[in-house]
Amino acid sequence: MDCKPWCVPLNDGHFIPALGFGTAVPMKVPKSQVIEATKIAIDAGFRHIDCAYSYQIEEEVGLAIRSKIADGTVKREDIFYTSKLWPTFSRPELVRPSLEKSLKKLQFDYVDLYIIHFPMPLQPSDKSVPVDENGQVLFDTVDLRDTWEAMEKCKDAGLAKSIGVSNFNHRQLEMILNKPGLKYKPVCNQVECHPYLNQNKLLDFCKSKDIVLVAYCALGTSRDPRWVHQSAPVLLEDPVLGAMAKKYKRSPALIALRYQLQRGVVVLAKSFNEKRIKENLQAFEFQLTSEDIRVLDGLNRNFRYNTAKFFGEHPNYPFSDEY
Repeated sequence: MDCKPWCVPLNDGHFIPALGFGTAVPMKVPKSQVIEATKIAIDAGFRHIDCAYSYQIEEEVGLAIRSKIADGTVKREDIFYTSKLWPTFSRPELVRPSLEKSLKKLQFDYVDLYIIHFPMPLQPSDKSVPVDENGQVLFDTVDLRDTWEAMEKCKDAGLAKSIGVSNFNHRQLEMILNKPGLKYKPVCNQVECHPYLNQNKLLDFCKSKDIVLVAYCALGTSRDPRWVHQSAPVLLEDPVLGAMAKKYKRSPALIALRYQLQRGVVVLAKSFNEKRIKENLQAFEFQLTSEDIRVLDGLNRNFRYNTAKFFGEHPNYPFSDEY
C-alpha cells in the first residue's frame, strides 16, 4: 500500500494511514453526499476510509471507492478500509455473517480492518438497538473473548487483513490480551479522543501493548442530537485552539489533527465540505512545538461527546472506568 504521506505500523505487520476519512453521517446529510464526499476525499489524497455496518452507508461508500478504482485514481490495495461489528452480532456464530453482509454491500473481497464497535453485546435483532415493550434496551450475555475468537477466524479466512476493537477501556483490552489461546492481539482501539478528552492514560496503556489508538470525534462532533447533548461545548471554538491557529496560520481543525499525529495517534477527520476535506490533509505540512503540545494537553477536561447513553446500564459499559 502507498504509505504517503504517513503510515503507522500495526502489530500484525500491516500499516494504517495516520489520517483517515470518517464517514459517520449526521441525519441532515443525504446519502448521495456521502458518495460525492468519499470520491473527493480519495481525489484529495485520503487512502484510509473509516466506515461501519451501523452507519448504513456501506453500499454508497463502496460505490465511491469502486468508481475511483474504475477510473484509475487508485487500486484496491491503495485503500485502507475499516468496517465494524455492531453489538447485535456479538455472538460468535454471527460475526462472520455480519462481515460478509458488509462485504456484499461494499462489493469487496476483504476489509483492511474489522473492529468490534462496542464491548456491549446486544440481543440479535434487525434493529440497531433492540428494546422490549417498555423501551428497555435488550442486552445479551456474550463473552467478548468468544467474539474475539470469531474475529480471529475472519482474519484467518482472509476476509479481514487486520482485526481490532473500538470503545474498549483498558480492563476490557486486558481481558482480550490475557485470553487463553489468543492468536492475534487487537491492532487498534478506536476511541473518542480530542483535546477535551485526550485519553493520555489509555494512550500510554495501548502503546505499552503495541496497540494503535485511533481517534474519532477528533474535531469535536457534528452535534448529531441522537448522540450529543446540544449544550456540549464546541471544541473548535476553544480560544486556546483559536490562538494557536493564528500562530501557525492554520485552522483550529488542523491544530486538533496535528496534535493527534504528533502523539502517535491515528486520527479520523470527517467533513462533507470539499474545501475542508482538502484542507484536513495539510495536517502533515507543519509541526507543533513540544510546548504547544503541552498547552493542548492542558485543555483536557475528560469531556465525552459520545457517551453512548442508551448503553449506560449495560454491565460492560466501558466509560465508567477512568480509562
